[in-house]
Amino acid sequence: MADNLFEAKYDITKKSKLKVFYESNKILIYLIITVTIIFLGSLSYYIESKAKKRILLSESYIESRIYLENGKKEEALNILKNVILANDPAYSSLSFFMVLDHNLINDHNEINILFDHLLENNKFDEEIKNLLLYKKALYNSTHLDELKLLEEIKPLLNKKESVWKAHALLLLGDYFISKKENYKAKDFYSQILSINNLQRDLYDQAKSQLLLISND
Repeated sequence: MADNLFEAKYDITKKSKLKVFYESNKILIYLIITVTIIFLGSLSYYIESKAKKRILLSESYIESRIYLENGKKEEALNILKNVILANDPAYSSLSFFMVLDHNLINDHNEINILFDHLLENNKFDEEIKNLLLYKKALYNSTHLDELKLLEEIKPLLNKKESVWKAHALLLLGDYFISKKENYKAKDFYSQILSINNLQRDLYDQAKSQLLLISND
C-alpha cells in the first residue's frame, strides 16, 4: 500500500512539474511548433515548386526541338534562352548545347556571356562543368592567342580523372599544328597516349597526329 501511495504521489508530482514546465514555456513551445509547421510547409512547397519548374523546363525544351525540326529557329532560340537563364543544371546546359550545335547565335560575345552565366550560376555535376569548360575553349580556340587559350583550358589540364582532359589535350595539339608549332603539338599528343583507360578513338587520333608530325 505504501508503494502504491508513493507511486501516486510521484505521479502527481510529475504531472505538476510537467504542468509548471508547460505553463512556463508554452509561448516557446507554440513558437517552436509554429516554426516547424511553417518550415515543413515551406519545404514541401519548395520541393513541389521545383518539380513543377522542371516539368515546365522539360516541356519548353521539347517545344524548342519541335520548332527547330520545323525550321523555326527564331522561335526556338527565344525558348532556349529562357531555359538557359532558368539555371537548371540539366535543361539549361542541354539548351545551350542545342544553341551551339545549331549555330542559333552568331554573336561571339553573346555566346561567351552565356558560357559564363552557366558556369557561374549552376551547381553542375563535375563532368558537365568540365564539358562546358572544354566547349568554351573549343569555341574560342580560333580567336585566342596561345596564352589566353592555355589560361582558358588550364582548369581541365589540371584534372586527373576527367574524361574531357584528353579532348582538351587534343584541342591544344591541333591548335599548335595550325600554328605550325609542331614541337609544342607533339608534347600534348604524347600526354594523351599516357592517359589510362583512354577512349580508343582519341588514342588513334593522337597517334595519327604524332606520326604526321614525325613524317614532316
